[in-house]
Amino acid sequence: MRRRHSGPLAREVGLWVLALIWSIPFFFLIVVSVKPTAELFSSALQLPSRIDLGSYAGAWQSGHLGSALVSSLVITGGSVLGIVALSSVAAYTLARREGRIAVIMGLLFLIGIVLPSQLGLIPIYSLFKKLHLLGTYTGLILLNVSTWLPLAVFLYTGFLRQLSHEYEEAAQIDGASVWYTFLHVVFPLLRPVTGTVAILSGILIWNDFFNPLVFLSGTGKTPLPVAVYSFVGNYATQWNYVFAAVAIALVPALLFFIFAQRQLIQGFSGGVKG
Repeated sequence: MRRRHSGPLAREVGLWVLALIWSIPFFFLIVVSVKPTAELFSSALQLPSRIDLGSYAGAWQSGHLGSALVSSLVITGGSVLGIVALSSVAAYTLARREGRIAVIMGLLFLIGIVLPSQLGLIPIYSLFKKLHLLGTYTGLILLNVSTWLPLAVFLYTGFLRQLSHEYEEAAQIDGASVWYTFLHVVFPLLRPVTGTVAILSGILIWNDFFNPLVFLSGTGKTPLPVAVYSFVGNYATQWNYVFAAVAIALVPALLFFIFAQRQLIQGFSGGVKG
């Protein structure tokens, strides 16, 4: 009996230790962000004598974090919707069709996962300039959709190959078209992997710094990572302001992950098994 219970207990203790280690940067982030300016150069381990939330208000106003938050929501929301819509349809076609074309298309999507997207940066920049998409939400959303589409197709295809055909066959016997079957029968069954795709791509796009810096810099449409970077450059000695800005930028993504983590795990399980 002792040997049977020692394994789970050790794993639980190990997870608690890892969680505490993982929490240390967040502890310093919060402590420094609420310290009064006079106590900024005291020990990082020392708790503040009083909680000062003025740094959060200052960072919000001085860093224009409100408009940056709106830009992040527009870019992330538009990109995730595009990724889910296109990748689910593409994966349904790949999973249900047989033959060389389906195999070749699947290999092309796998190559798209392996190749670094930065290889096409200069041609894409030139193309966007000709199409007047530089400095626009539309251009960056198109870039994000094309970047993360192969990974989303891979996850959807793995999940669809485990899905029974019985519901689709029943709908088609009743006279439903392929599109009707996909929208009203198949897509609702994809909810776990759709949650995974939305959360994973949403977090990656929300935290993306490089592409918005290249394609939106200087336009007033910069998202939170670029706005925080600019704010840090202007307030390099005001560490409570800097840490407050970083904490504000973390909150939306953290809340989104906490409320949707179950779908993330379920979808990954289905995608990996496929």
